[in-house]
Amino acid sequence: GTNQKLRWSKVCSQSSSYMGNSLVIAARPSVVRRAARSSSLEMKIRVAVVGGGPAGSCAAETLAQAGVETVIFERKMDNAKPCGGAIPLCMVDEFNLPPEIIDRKVRKMKMISPSNREVDVGRTLKPHEYIGMTRREVLDGYLRDRAISYGAKPINGLVTSIDIPKNDKDPYVIHYADYESSKSGEENSRSMEFDVIIGADGANSRVAKAMDAGDYQYAIAFQERIKIPDDKMKYYEDLAEMYVGDDVSPDFYAWVFPKYDHVGVGTGTVVDRPSIKKYQNAIRERAAAKLAGGKILKIEAHPIPEHPRPRRVVGRMALVGDAAGYVTKCSGEGIYFAAKSGRMCAESLLKITKNGENIPTEKQIKNSYIKDWDRKYWATYKVLDILQSVFYRDNVGREAFVELCEDEYVQKVTFDSYLYKTVTKGSPLEDIKLLFNTAGSFLRANAFAPADVNKF
Repeated sequence: GTNQKLRWSKVCSQSSSYMGNSLVIAARPSVVRRAARSSSLEMKIRVAVVGGGPAGSCAAETLAQAGVETVIFERKMDNAKPCGGAIPLCMVDEFNLPPEIIDRKVRKMKMISPSNREVDVGRTLKPHEYIGMTRREVLDGYLRDRAISYGAKPINGLVTSIDIPKNDKDPYVIHYADYESSKSGEENSRSMEFDVIIGADGANSRVAKAMDAGDYQYAIAFQERIKIPDDKMKYYEDLAEMYVGDDVSPDFYAWVFPKYDHVGVGTGTVVDRPSIKKYQNAIRERAAAKLAGGKILKIEAHPIPEHPRPRRVVGRMALVGDAAGYVTKCSGEGIYFAAKSGRMCAESLLKITKNGENIPTEKQIKNSYIKDWDRKYWATYKVLDILQSVFYRDNVGREAFVELCEDEYVQKVTFDSYLYKTVTKGSPLEDIKLLFNTAGSFLRANAFAPADVNKF
């Protein structure tokens, strides 16, 4: 309504500057208050999205497209999260991603066991199928800019605290450090009022802390971006490598993933986080011949959640992406689930608030967003959780896992499930054969898997 337009005119006129391709808005008043609501039709709700990665950007885009007043808080507009950067084929179409943000189309995967047995994966892929490799600063920047183009208002700043209202109608107050004010030497403490908060601020989420969402186990992901000679880069043109073995990680895998003009080399662990550099050195050693002559461009590290938080919705605050714990075990995938959860959360809010006309309740958000999410993806997370507990617990399991990856049926089911984000229903006869093959693989692996160096 008129009040809404006047309020945003006031905020936008006080400070605006460009950072990259994004218009960054800094609210100058010490508190930008929520106008009093005399009727449910007077104005739409105001939503804060804390975090400008795939989860936050996709939530903000969905809300802004519907005309809901939406603010994105992002502390680092050029953030480059340490991440393999792999995205499934379904994400390209579902989120309308342009080809230029995909560095490489991987159609071959090489699995390397603890004994350095190599298995080539990808024989079942159709000509149009691939795994997209991205750089997070490129992907995140594109999604955030697109949300802004639809009307989401960006604030380059750090959320420092959140005041919780005493009833289910009063606004939340977000206090934040406005980085644009800091650049000009002004006092940078700011506050804004919101009806709903979406926490998309990663594993160390401030929103999760404010809502007492509960703790979870987390992994440390460590990655080096390495520029390698052109002849070696040619080898990785459409190929990615995954290494398993307790030398490179006691509970995960290590990777060499191709990017535009370099490779990302990394690993991760939950159970032995203090030794992450030792495991990184091990993957560098395992892949030494293929990385020879390489130059490190960048070193990155970041926490990655291992399971959903105990509470993902409290009051009118909801968590999405890494903040909610939506990273799969076994594969460690989180980009698609981040973007999807942000969009699903926003779509649920639009539905239960009648496109932003009403203030939602905790029960409504849980019955829509959380129930829909769990119904759609619980089986996927459970299957991958079981696979990790079976195959990543020791080198015998890892050796057996790599051998099984040679089976064409396993490749087809695995790729179909990954590329299209569904738990693929296989053939009962093939499933029975797979059960016997799995037992055989474990028996054979006992004979030649290297002894585990680490025991936890």
